[in-house]
Amino acid sequence: MIYLVGMGPGHIDYLTRDAINVITSADKCIAFGRITETARQISSKVSTVTKLDEVLKHLKHLGSVAVLASGDACFYGILDFLQSKQVTIHKIVPGLTSFQYMMSRLQLSWQDARFFSLHGKIRNYYDILHSELSVILTDKNNGPNQISRKLYEIGGYGSIYAGFDLSYETETIIRKEIGDTFPDVSDLSTVIVEIETPDAA
Repeated sequence: MIYLVGMGPGHIDYLTRDAINVITSADKCIAFGRITETARQISSKVSTVTKLDEVLKHLKHLGSVAVLASGDACFYGILDFLQSKQVTIHKIVPGLTSFQYMMSRLQLSWQDARFFSLHGKIRNYYDILHSELSVILTDKNNGPNQISRKLYEIGGYGSIYAGFDLSYETETIIRKEIGDTFPDVSDLSTVIVEIETPDAA
């Protein structure tokens, strides 16, 4: 049986009890990056993968396998990839997303937000410009500085927040104005953009 487990923003404190139970009982767990460190606090049967194709090899393991995904696996996560490969998933355990965590730290409501992922994608930044509140998942090529600069170039005005290493001891959340430059903290971040209209300004 294959389980897909959302690991939350990273720190073990934000795992659900259901996630911990699945990780503990699985015959094998596979995880990416820093999620491995968190999972190994619960189980010694954790293997690290660096590419999606490696996941498929591990799924040939006899017995139960838990695929551990950062955040929530159904939100710009690994679920789409596994389904595209016709992988049968016995159960999905939801997890707290990085943006939910960050919104709570900022004390911002997010029910009206639009959601974007820049992981390996070219984005039409006018989509973000025309949304009052945007949640953006980034990668090393599309980070807070690129977003800030491109929004400024097309007339964006407002606030931009970047959250790095969310939930860890090294967590850093920085607020800037659109057009400002962020310090080089990490390749991966969660970005929140609040666009202000000229009337609001």
